[in-house]
Amino acid sequence: MAALRYAGLDDTDSEDELPPGWEERTTKDGWVYYANHTEEKTQWEHPKTGKRKRVAGDLPYGWEQETDENGQVFFVDHINKRTTYLDPRLAFTVDDNPTKPTTRQRYDGSTTAMEILQGRDFTGKVVVVTGANSGIGFETAKSFALHGAHVILACRNMARANEAVSRILEEWHKAKVEAMTLDLALLRSVQHFAEAFKAKNVSLHVLVCNAAAFALPWSLTKDGLETTFQVNHLGHFYLVQLLQDVLCRSAPARVIVVSSESHRFTDINDSSGKLDFDRLSPSKNDYWAMLAYNRSKLCNVLFSNELHRRLSPRGVTSNAVHPGNMMYSSIHRSWWVYTLLFTLARPFTKSMVSERLLAFSAIKTVSASLRTGPGETQTPFSTHWSLVRMSLVLTTALSGC
Repeated sequence: MAALRYAGLDDTDSEDELPPGWEERTTKDGWVYYANHTEEKTQWEHPKTGKRKRVAGDLPYGWEQETDENGQVFFVDHINKRTTYLDPRLAFTVDDNPTKPTTRQRYDGSTTAMEILQGRDFTGKVVVVTGANSGIGFETAKSFALHGAHVILACRNMARANEAVSRILEEWHKAKVEAMTLDLALLRSVQHFAEAFKAKNVSLHVLVCNAAAFALPWSLTKDGLETTFQVNHLGHFYLVQLLQDVLCRSAPARVIVVSSESHRFTDINDSSGKLDFDRLSPSKNDYWAMLAYNRSKLCNVLFSNELHRRLSPRGVTSNAVHPGNMMYSSIHRSWWVYTLLFTLARPFTKSMVSERLLAFSAIKTVSASLRTGPGETQTPFSTHWSLVRMSLVLTTALSGC
């Protein structure tokens, strides 16, 4: 109560008084957990009532959430010029008790992104989506724009990107949406995009790394790397590195890396268990399009995990997401065989209108199991690959730029 009184919130009707030695805390996502200083443990449930809680709504006017050098969240009251480690919204928590499952889940395969975002206001938030002129990227960008966010479509083909911008503006003429050039197959283009974005002097709250190439014939980029690997992974890796300082200044912020379940069907280590760089950017004789795609998606997952480990203490979280096995998009356009297979399977797939996972992931964590808190870590997949190793690849590639 002393902490509540210091925060100016001692006038509360809460009946959940904590036992001696216990402290109430919140995660960055607003979930309440309890610390037992006597036994040095934490738990989600209230020690007396057994209830789980979360804070409701935004911070009061004049309050701001920040993170100290140790990664601890604290709150600044700019009106009264004071700081506290106590979330001022703790006086207005709501119960989050699990209910019995119903015959229909809250979200399922027919849920749309617009339904997920219903009632949410992203005014003042800046979102960058790569490959946003079609498919999953377009639906994600449109959903954010129609809910008030300032959305930047980062695309290689500016003609198609501008068409996408026009389509969004047709739905809502007040949408804040624009297109910028980004060619992930050219590291110089990635650098130029980052420089142009920084010149805008805006924040970056959500970065969706969505663009991808699939079933490409073997080719090398101008940077001397296999195209699938560079477009799907290395280009995004470089983009995040260049915008990392902006993300940290904009915290809380989030990076969404679009991966795939196919990451499970490959490996990037040699027979001795060591990282095999030749598998990442293979020669023409060792190239198989599907395997190259799988490896690039595995790199996405490993990168996202390591990025989260490094930046989450600074208020930047990262999630790798799988958009669904039965999702029809235009990613198959590079080879007629895959186009035929996708066309035959189309009656059994979800359409882009039902695409919803990416937009949801950028608002909340991908699933409850990824929620960071006591006893939980952001590890949706089992293996981690250090950013240092990826930096070696990047350094080698840039040495010839």
